[in-house]
Amino acid sequence: MAIEYLGLSAINGPLVVLEGVENAAFDEIVEMIVDGNRRQLGRVIEVYKDKAVIQVFGGTEGMALRNTHTRLTGRPLELGVSVEMLGRTLNGIGAPIDGLGDIDPEKFLDVNGKPLNPVSREYPRNYIRTGISAIDGLTTLIRGQKLPIFSGNGLPHDQLAAQIVQQASLGDAPGASDDGATGPGGEDSGGADDGASFAIVFAAMGVKHDVADFFRRTFEESGALSHVAMFLNLANDPVVERLITPKVALTLAEYLAFEKGMHILVILTDMTSFAEAMREISSSKGEIPSRKGFPGYLYSELATVYERAGIVRGLPGSVTQIPILTMPNDDITHPIPDLTGYITEGQIVLDRALHGQSVYPPISVLPSLSRLMKDGIGKGFTREDHQDVANQLFSSYAKVGEARALASVIGEDELSDVDKKYLAFGLAFEQRFVGQDPLENRTIFQTLDIGWELLRMLPKSELDRIDTKLLDAHYAEADTAQTPPGA
Repeated sequence: MAIEYLGLSAINGPLVVLEGVENAAFDEIVEMIVDGNRRQLGRVIEVYKDKAVIQVFGGTEGMALRNTHTRLTGRPLELGVSVEMLGRTLNGIGAPIDGLGDIDPEKFLDVNGKPLNPVSREYPRNYIRTGISAIDGLTTLIRGQKLPIFSGNGLPHDQLAAQIVQQASLGDAPGASDDGATGPGGEDSGGADDGASFAIVFAAMGVKHDVADFFRRTFEESGALSHVAMFLNLANDPVVERLITPKVALTLAEYLAFEKGMHILVILTDMTSFAEAMREISSSKGEIPSRKGFPGYLYSELATVYERAGIVRGLPGSVTQIPILTMPNDDITHPIPDLTGYITEGQIVLDRALHGQSVYPPISVLPSLSRLMKDGIGKGFTREDHQDVANQLFSSYAKVGEARALASVIGEDELSDVDKKYLAFGLAFEQRFVGQDPLENRTIFQTLDIGWELLRMLPKSELDRIDTKLLDAHYAEADTAQTPPGA
């Protein structure tokens, strides 16, 4: 029989303390009745002897030491999951807020997930196409990968997230290109849609009302909402909910992936809000702070979110993550991006200088990388020349920086002919390859073809990262195209 506890011992911000508790468990959910009529949920976050510290999801406003009755439920926080949640908008703890009625759950799952044996993971293969050249071509997103976006205040990460949601797919059809031909040399560009369905779970934490409206409106107008489950924790919602929102979103993602056989892309924005909520709760608990005031367990808490991406051997589907975080003062050494980089497999970095030049998306190519890219591209996945083109674009763009630095010292007129070509290549690369229209959805073939067009601006002798056969074939194509009739 459940025991109901009358009154509280202390209230501190979003936390309350209950004394005289028996058999309380960490992460256990409690039901609280305030003033005899208002029901709220809380979660046990600390147990010491007969004392329990409880996080209150709805906040402690209106609570007093004597007007609250508390009952331990004996179970963790669970989410009722269903395929019907696709196309719906829910709050930070999974309750519908779109006015379309309740969701009939197919089953209830612990939002903390199940421990996963690392040996049971499958190595990520195949790619997810975003339609954005700087990502697909140079920092390719692989199914089962966790690839964060490092942004800053004022940069268009919300617009980029919305574009990825609208355009993301399992890839281009095997062997397809714009004119229906196969890849270069007749190669089959496999690794595309294998018949499994694709969906997106989008979770926003601590966003303002106008940002939430932007996401809703964009997804509805583009028709993407039908395959998106959207979880929204607004800026005026209780801060405690921000710690639950990504776990709730990932619980649905795991259900759809591993029990319904779907490939799920999870976009989490903004993980900085998640970490700052953790810092606020830690301060309320009186814990000793670590770097920048964050708790010492920030790394492990971030890992519990990020490590829920992957592919499990013997189970259908996959979970791929794109966490988005804003770096305070654009500092990539700040604890949040720093620890995120240790856990995830690469990063995509947005650049304020490119944004100032009206380049969208302002992705800084050189510090960005995808550590799993090499295993999900090339022959049988994208196109045979993908890895060589990416390597050469990275190498050539690095030399652009050297040419620009030299030009700033001696002047552009004093540069060699090759350095001048690198300057022209750098400008075209930023404007045509990195930059693209927010509504432009490029195939991987279009991306690689643009890359070749830009590389032809440089002398053939400078392209030392490309296989000789590929280089001869593509330069021959260019020469043939440029030869006048009858010449």
